[in-house]
Amino acid sequence: MMAASRATGAAAQDAPKLPSGAFVIRCGAALLEKNNELAVEHGVDVLVRDGVIEDIKVDPISGFPVVDASRHLVLPSFISGHTHCCSGTPTRGIFEAGRSYRDPLQLVEKLSDEEQDALTALNMAELLRSGCTTHIEMSLTLRQAESYVRVAKPWGVRGFPGHMIPNTTRLFEIWFRTDDKVLFESENETLREIADGLAFGKTHMGANGGLIVPMMNAHATDTHTEKTMRALKAACDELGSGLHLHYSQSGGESGKVKALWGKSPTEWLDSFGLLDQPVFGAHMSGIDWAAEGPMLKAKGVVYAHCPSGGGAGGGSQPYPEALAAGVASNIGIDTHSNDYVEDLKLAVLYGKNRTRHLRRTSAVPLKSPTIMDALDGATRVPADALKRPDLGRIKIGAQADIVTVDVSGMLSGSGAMPPEPVYNLLYCNGMMVRHVMTTGRIQVYDGALVVAGEAKVIADGGAVVQKIWAQLEDAGWFSAPIPRRG
Repeated sequence: MMAASRATGAAAQDAPKLPSGAFVIRCGAALLEKNNELAVEHGVDVLVRDGVIEDIKVDPISGFPVVDASRHLVLPSFISGHTHCCSGTPTRGIFEAGRSYRDPLQLVEKLSDEEQDALTALNMAELLRSGCTTHIEMSLTLRQAESYVRVAKPWGVRGFPGHMIPNTTRLFEIWFRTDDKVLFESENETLREIADGLAFGKTHMGANGGLIVPMMNAHATDTHTEKTMRALKAACDELGSGLHLHYSQSGGESGKVKALWGKSPTEWLDSFGLLDQPVFGAHMSGIDWAAEGPMLKAKGVVYAHCPSGGGAGGGSQPYPEALAAGVASNIGIDTHSNDYVEDLKLAVLYGKNRTRHLRRTSAVPLKSPTIMDALDGATRVPADALKRPDLGRIKIGAQADIVTVDVSGMLSGSGAMPPEPVYNLLYCNGMMVRHVMTTGRIQVYDGALVVAGEAKVIADGGAVVQKIWAQLEDAGWFSAPIPRRG
């Protein structure tokens, strides 16, 4: 105990004094918005005062504490259009061989509140560590949504949380049903969940100085009925912040919706007026881009493309189709990886590969994505959908939600600031992120989490993950035959 106390005291004594109030970010290069276009400018100083960007100059701004980002690319911090914050780490590295993530995710709900908070904290720390400060959060249950808020508030995270309806304790029987009777028998419980989601939203709306703005969440179009969709629309109207859902995750979802209701998922959602608000839809692998793409574009629906949603080496997704259709396209986290920089890179690389393979056979246009497409989709695109022009930008008057990435060091750079630093992001991952802040509050400094004890967050979260893995081991989950794919 004595040794541990001395170590803790030494760490506290050695901790850097973080600037607050008014300070300057000295940028090697910064991605700025000028005349509504994104442009990289080298050697700028950004003055932050009381959480807002007050000035941007090429000449040094003196008289203020300095955050040294002179070897970094400085960007608006990232906005994920699709997260399940409590659920990333329990599945990582154990389902990629082909096992279902169903059992690990259902065990998360059996944890105590304290254990869920430890798990949420570990995953949220990873998101921050990789520069993602704003989360369109679909917690898998209401308890997990409450856990998200408990952790996000003291850390100063910007969140748009809610819980998935139907939640993960009842989802799989409805989702993988063989008889639609199961769907209709689930209506009353789904209606209760919608009421609970609305109550959660009203309770937490505007919390933490406006950083917490809950949204309504639906699992997907094929796990709802007309009755529950009408209730969802009424709840969305009352809450007023938008809708978040898995959207045409597969051709199977689209087929079920057409069989039941005679409409595509997009037409069906629109028939309830559910697209007349901010909408973040994840995955969209089952979209008919020729038929539904124009409506998605016209309605401003955001496609949350999650390149690591299927885990490492997951399937290709229709990012090039969405870009070509002019649909607002964001980069989302989903579950298993919380490394936003890695997901930026994967969106571009997977998208280019998909375009090369499909350009001769695709029935719809494809646009090979660029890193600027991905950066715009990580920042301004979701901010505009949320009707927040003060987010997702480095410009005077915007919120100081900022991330800096070392693009000059080993592996990511060449020992000096590169002439075109956005392309160096294609050689980066989250470990190259150095400083992260939301409304000017520094959350990661020089690569270390500073809103909580990083070592304790990792140890506490890791202990919970080990508990889940032990339960899976006891149930024979690891030794069961893995279903063959394809």
